[in-house]
Amino acid sequence: MRLLLFLGLLWGAAATSSGPQWPKPMFGRLASPGFPGTYGNNEEQRWTLTAPPGYRLRLYFTHFHLEPSYLCEYDFVKLSSGTKVLATLCGWESTDTEQAPGNTTFYSRGSSLDVTFRSDYSNEKPFTGFEAFYSAEDIDECQAPPGEAPTCDHHCHNYLGGFYCSCRAGYALHQNKRTCSAQCSGQVFTARSGVLSSPEYPKPYPKLSSCAYSIHLEEGFSVILDFVESFDVETHPESHCPYDSLKIQTDKEEYGPFCGKTSPRRIETKSNTVTITFVTDQSGDHAGWKIHYTSTAQPCPDPTAPPNGHISPVQAKYILKDRFFVFCETGYELLQGNLPLKSFAAVCQKDGSWDRPMPECSSTR
Repeated sequence: MRLLLFLGLLWGAAATSSGPQWPKPMFGRLASPGFPGTYGNNEEQRWTLTAPPGYRLRLYFTHFHLEPSYLCEYDFVKLSSGTKVLATLCGWESTDTEQAPGNTTFYSRGSSLDVTFRSDYSNEKPFTGFEAFYSAEDIDECQAPPGEAPTCDHHCHNYLGGFYCSCRAGYALHQNKRTCSAQCSGQVFTARSGVLSSPEYPKPYPKLSSCAYSIHLEEGFSVILDFVESFDVETHPESHCPYDSLKIQTDKEEYGPFCGKTSPRRIETKSNTVTITFVTDQSGDHAGWKIHYTSTAQPCPDPTAPPNGHISPVQAKYILKDRFFVFCETGYELLQGNLPLKSFAAVCQKDGSWDRPMPECSSTR
């Protein structure tokens, strides 16, 4: 580890206009021509400082004494990083029209920094120029500038020369190495009622995710879907659900895609199997959706208790898998086809019929 760090420090910044020539020290000194003496007229010199990827350049001045002029149009030192001019400096003290470095430390926007010194054709008096020192330092990519999105969705790990992202449990790192996609497929719901929602609901749902939920009930049941609470899926005013979308599919029909801020109406699927798919793109900040599902089935005829007997439980409607029991009053016994029964229960079938005919309550006297 120490050897790698040592080699990394040697992989440095080149202070020439011909580009990087590794290995170079990742630090150095710059000075105007003739420093600490005076610089001449019509001088021009440029340094291109370059650091390895994942580093930036830091530069500060220990001496600065240039001819002052309006907007530094005579003699100046210009600092540039890529296409961005960081500063144009002259004089020795800042005024309304001139900027001197003072104690300011300058940082490149990437791994390169251009420093240009230029003097014009005449100086009114001797000026001793400048002395500056630079060094390459690791960029902490995990510290996002104010107002910008975080570098990583969940966790960012900085190291010398770079960074990497990782995700919380239940997520996987997308191939872009920054976004955490939800692992939200393969969930199967088998209860006759339940609740499902977009990941993190009601917090914003994750980007670049593809979710698939299945409701699988016994044959004979029919799934009913009700959207509850808020509904908020990214949309577009001129195109129908081009970004994020929610779709519902049965073996008979497809519903959707749904998006926007208006909750879909109740969906009576008339199917015992339902697949819900939810796909998101790389942008947006929306709360998502929540579904409460229930189920129904073809009802069986309301049972009528035999004379001298009663039914339990009494329900407004009996559907698949529901059952009732028959009890006889004191002095009577259950009979079915002249055969005595210890107990009786009937179960509603998927075709809407009871599996057993109603028994009798016969007197034991």
